[in-house]
Amino acid sequence: AGVEVGQWVLKTRPEKHLPVLMIEKPLSTMTTSASSTLSKIVKQQYMDLPQGNKVQAMYIWIDGTGEGLRCKTRCLSFEPKSIEDIPEWNFDGSSTYQAEGSNSDMYLIPAAMYRDPFRKDPNKLVLCEVLKYNHKPSESNLRRSCKTVMDMIADQMPWFGMEQEYTLLGTDGHPFGWPSKGFPGPQGPYYCGVGADKAYGRDIVESHYRACLYAGINISGTNAEVMPAQWEFQIGPCHGIDMGDQLWLARFILHRVCEDYGIIASFDPKPIPGNWNGAGCHANFSTKAMREEGGLKHIEDAIEKLGKRHEYHIRAYDPKGGLDNARRLTGFHETSNIHEFSAGVANRGASIRIPRSVGQDKKGYFEDRRPSANCDPYGVTQALVRTCLLNETGDEPVDYKN
Repeated sequence: AGVEVGQWVLKTRPEKHLPVLMIEKPLSTMTTSASSTLSKIVKQQYMDLPQGNKVQAMYIWIDGTGEGLRCKTRCLSFEPKSIEDIPEWNFDGSSTYQAEGSNSDMYLIPAAMYRDPFRKDPNKLVLCEVLKYNHKPSESNLRRSCKTVMDMIADQMPWFGMEQEYTLLGTDGHPFGWPSKGFPGPQGPYYCGVGADKAYGRDIVESHYRACLYAGINISGTNAEVMPAQWEFQIGPCHGIDMGDQLWLARFILHRVCEDYGIIASFDPKPIPGNWNGAGCHANFSTKAMREEGGLKHIEDAIEKLGKRHEYHIRAYDPKGGLDNARRLTGFHETSNIHEFSAGVANRGASIRIPRSVGQDKKGYFEDRRPSANCDPYGVTQALVRTCLLNETGDEPVDYKN
């Protein structure tokens, strides 16, 4: 016979009729990946071996879904000092939803380089753009058009900061730390919470934070979110194209950290239906004029332009053209309604929030709360620039290359 106590089963030894704490099984049914159970101590023996004069460069790119990440590694015979030192490479696009098998080679064009927190110095993480066989950007490569737009308005010094929410799941899709049957207590104690009954998965959060710092990513903070097993990290302020580069690399590092722990980081904007908060990626935006005295007038002008182009932004703010966000932007759980545009000071139920301090100082920035957790930051940041600074008004973005 056994009685469940905490994580263990309290067994009775028949011969002595004494209770003995036996490590028989954890009570949680959380499903982790098999690879996470492999000995990290054994692995470390090999990771500590000298690597001679070779450098491992891990090439990272966005696949055809617009939200998935892929990677592969090659050896270099020298330590690259800049992105120009990294050679172009290629991959099989037919296996990443980016090409047909009869013409599958795709080009990897190095775009940004970071220190590798997993293999450590002198090894590198290399974020790449993807080009098709004809050297045109792949459909999921929004970086190229984003870079063009950012270069056009560089003199206005656009700054961005993005608040990335995510949910920790087992490999069975069940939220980390939730009861195997039923639900945890209602939302309330979990946001910025502390304690084993409030914060689920802090080891992963701390590991990710330190790995981002090592890599050189401008991570500015982290906190537990409203739904249990949901967290947020913030990247920024970043200038121009750096916002998209750094957020994508921070996402990659999170996936890689979770791989070691055997669980999944989900960017689904509404991972659990019902009376639970969804997950967004709020975008904070300012220009030099907005940050200077009298900047509130420039902020208000930008918000007015955004209100006239609401549907365009909704399509740009998730990889499925608004379908993912429709599950999240219901007007409840600290969101606006996807069909309506709104703005307000300190209003977390509005499309655009002006922080209270900005309203008082009459300068600063505004927060666009509409982007989904799985948005492409290149798409979000260039949409803000196109509408607010380039004064685009149509239903489709302007192609400045033609």
